[in-house]
Amino acid sequence: MLYALTFGGFVAFSVYLPTYLKSAYDLSASDASMRTAGFVVLAVVARPIGGWLCDRVHPADVLGTACSLAVAFAVLASFELPLVPFGTIAFLGLATVLGAGAGAVFALVAKLAPPDEVGAVTGLVGAAGGLGGFFPPLVMGAIYGTAGDYTWGLVLLALAALGCAALTFAVVRREAAR
Repeated sequence: MLYALTFGGFVAFSVYLPTYLKSAYDLSASDASMRTAGFVVLAVVARPIGGWLCDRVHPADVLGTACSLAVAFAVLASFELPLVPFGTIAFLGLATVLGAGAGAVFALVAKLAPPDEVGAVTGLVGAAGGLGGFFPPLVMGAIYGTAGDYTWGLVLLALAALGCAALTFAVVRREAAR
């Protein structure tokens, strides 16, 4: 679930952000694509930074903080405020925390998975990330088709991130400490 949010969220935005930016902000296809490329690069750079942070701070704290910040950035994005500066801050913030969170998930796998099952666990985690990237664009498209805007899709992202933050701080942190 945690990787479905972090890596899946990154993948979903990589796929759906150009459509969103064209629809919500009337950007041209090339401008929306270039901005999405910036999102992708930032998320990719943030992933090893998340892992690096987990070498210095408990991975559950890194992941919980990333999920908590994702709540704030998704709520900010849901208001569809002007792209400069608010939308840019929201989406680049999401790129950063989703990327860092994805790196933190694998640091948690190292702490939680039995050594002889790390391969199986990372395979399941990767599969969850793939599903996490597939599902949100379908939801966003359905919401846009029904409501005519993306607000509720971004609110659902914020709620999912809130649930992941709570799970990480309340359950995962305790399990990793055992």
